[in-house]
Amino acid sequence: MIVEFFTEAFNTFIEIFQSGGVITYIIVLIGIYGLITSLQKIRYLRAISKSDTTEIMGTVIVSMERGGAIEALKSISHYKNPVSKIISEALKIGYKNKTEVEEGMEQVFIVELSKMTDGVNTIKTIIELAPFLGLIGTVIGIWMIFKSLGVSPDAATMAEGIYISLITTLVGLATAIVLLPIHTYIKTLIDVEMDKIELANKMTNWSYAVARIRVETNVQCALDALKEANGIVNTRELLEPDINKANIQISFKPSMLEKSINNIILEKCDIKSEITESKLKQ
Repeated sequence: MIVEFFTEAFNTFIEIFQSGGVITYIIVLIGIYGLITSLQKIRYLRAISKSDTTEIMGTVIVSMERGGAIEALKSISHYKNPVSKIISEALKIGYKNKTEVEEGMEQVFIVELSKMTDGVNTIKTIIELAPFLGLIGTVIGIWMIFKSLGVSPDAATMAEGIYISLITTLVGLATAIVLLPIHTYIKTLIDVEMDKIELANKMTNWSYAVARIRVETNVQCALDALKEANGIVNTRELLEPDINKANIQISFKPSMLEKSINNIILEKCDIKSEITESKLKQ
């Protein structure tokens, strides 16, 4: 009984589909394309939304205490989502200046936003276009019916012709009805990711940082250069270098750092330096 019902329904669908003509084929094809695009987009958005901002920042904080910004970068490298990529850029403050970090975060945001929204406008266009294509098919069909009735008027022929003409409108509306809630769901997923990105931007607005630096020669010149630089709050020489052979420790405000730490030392002292550890505080 159930098999017969589905068989009859399938045959009816095929008959309707075949009776609709070329415009029905076009609507079905673009509808299938819209459905495939929607499913691919949902799959991508659900994949990047598995980890939230607080989870990633929790990993960052734990890793920061253990080994600084570099360790934190390594610990979140496996997430591969927009939030982790933006946080990764924010962790580079000190190695880069404030402007470079902000530009890096903006570039990541633009790229990731493009990935998230790619294809969404196409789905929206299909939703808007399908009913109009169906209406065009109906209008053309009715026009052809009245044209033929002028030659051989027949009520039965007219009724059958209108039935066939309305198929395109039915298919167009069905396509839009199927894709509209899917499009809404996709927009919701994108909004959720945008909220996560906004939260990540707020949580990486570092208020304070401590870094250890290694310079091979002319430590006093490096200390003087750092003391004069904007954003550097405190500097001191480490008389007993740590395991990484760092011999300078500084405190700085990330929001005021106009040049990277290495460039500050290089420009004034013409010597190379290396940040061995950088710990950022919220």
